[in-house]
Amino acid sequence: MISQIVKEKVLIICYHNSARSQMAEGLLKTLYNEYYEVYSAGSDPSIVTHYAIKVLAELDVDISNNRSKSLKEFEGLEFDYVVTVCGGFEAAACPFFPGGKKYLHQSFEDPAAVKGTDQDKTEAFRRSRDEIKEWIKETFRKSSEY
Repeated sequence: MISQIVKEKVLIICYHNSARSQMAEGLLKTLYNEYYEVYSAGSDPSIVTHYAIKVLAELDVDISNNRSKSLKEFEGLEFDYVVTVCGGFEAAACPFFPGGKKYLHQSFEDPAAVKGTDQDKTEAFRRSRDEIKEWIKETFRKSSEY
């Protein structure tokens, strides 16, 4: 008899659901899809920034079809993990979502707030992507992988 792994549900939230939460969703799905059912949302959804799409594509992670979603879409649902990824001055006011069995917060600076050239912005998104990826690997790795 083949045993089926029951996936834990994860909701990753931030304000606009345009960069950090979208990158985290794409990375967690790519790294640990067999263990987690992953969603992201924001309290003030906008659009998925092309910089997030671009820097994840560099790692063969495709979020080009993702859309920014409101927390309201998930009202009444329960998640094993609710993860907030707001950083900097906004971390204290990161959105709250009721319905999580466990709550995690990891502060990541907002790469969308970086001013400068296209290269400056791309580099900021790469830094955030790499920080988010390492945090996901440390936080969501299953013991069977050690």
